[in-house]
Amino acid sequence: MSGDPRATGHLVVGGGPAGSMAALRLAAAGREVVLLEKERAAHHKVCGEFLSCEAVEYLRAAGVEPLALGARTIRIVRLASKTALVEALLPFTALSLSRFALDEALLARAEASGCRVVRGVCVDRLSRDGSQWQAQLRNSGLWRASAVFLASGKHDLCGWERKRGAQGDLVGFKLHWRLAPQQTDALRNAMELFLFAGGYGGLSLIENDAANLCLVVRRARLREEGGWPGLLKNLKKENRHLGLRLQGATALWDRALAIFPIPYGYVASPADELWRLGDQAAVISSFTGDGMSIALHSGALATRMFLAGSTAGEYQKELKRHLRRSMSLSTRLSQALVAGAGRTVAPYAVALFPNLMGWIAQSTRIPERVLAAGAAS
Repeated sequence: MSGDPRATGHLVVGGGPAGSMAALRLAAAGREVVLLEKERAAHHKVCGEFLSCEAVEYLRAAGVEPLALGARTIRIVRLASKTALVEALLPFTALSLSRFALDEALLARAEASGCRVVRGVCVDRLSRDGSQWQAQLRNSGLWRASAVFLASGKHDLCGWERKRGAQGDLVGFKLHWRLAPQQTDALRNAMELFLFAGGYGGLSLIENDAANLCLVVRRARLREEGGWPGLLKNLKKENRHLGLRLQGATALWDRALAIFPIPYGYVASPADELWRLGDQAAVISSFTGDGMSIALHSGALATRMFLAGSTAGEYQKELKRHLRRSMSLSTRLSQALVAGAGRTVAPYAVALFPNLMGWIAQSTRIPERVLAAGAAS
């Protein structure tokens, strides 16, 4: 196989956290591995950019220190709906860091571990040829590999599209802001969740004290507003706290990033023969803040089981078992928050039961013993 410049033992498609985690662990185990990343340079992605304590453990085990990259701490969660605002302590200290910085740091670690990273290469389709996989590139060309790990994030590959999730009518948006100094200080150490008709979102500081605004909204609401500008204008009126935070703020990009669909509640079938990682394996509702830890965990679990001789189906079955409780609860909560009744009741429930936010934060995470074993393996 070494005589073919477009052949490798192990091929990873996608250079996000899940793909990089798998690539660096395969390379560290002495395997020949190539990672294909469609973007030529660092770029932003639609993501809440929240790193739970579990995600931070995985990153540090991989040799990436988020604080050294400028990550900001999160110790408090605030919930805002219309004019109501409640606050609670998180049961752990979390961090917030842009995907722009994080993904590049993980790709660098993968390369340092011996993985070959090829940028500006987009895979159009995958197929089997006997015992070999073939990855057809968009602008001609072909890669062959004995094993393929699909980590293309929320973007599906032709012929390997994910099934619909339990909640698939939401559009995701993301935009970085420079807040007014007083609002920046008020946001420090906090993740602020805001509810509105047809959706919800979050706001937190990342490196250099930029503020990441990320939200999901039903397509019907988005159409009613005539698109992103109209939606944002009315959200600032509808949610008083969000309007306050964005008063005097300057958008750092010309326009918001958007993505659709987002199949919340999706979990890949164990019958699927692909080693699916990250959002290709499971998509949890974004308000839980557990998407990054699931991505890292899936990359670590897949490589551990692959190296031990397990099949892709066995891996997916095990991952599904790890996520069963958190996926079920988070999907029900997300559906309730988007609905009118849930949006109204949530602030009062948190005010009456101060430990409720902490319980939700713990209950929508992968069990600690599972993550501890994964980070150490």
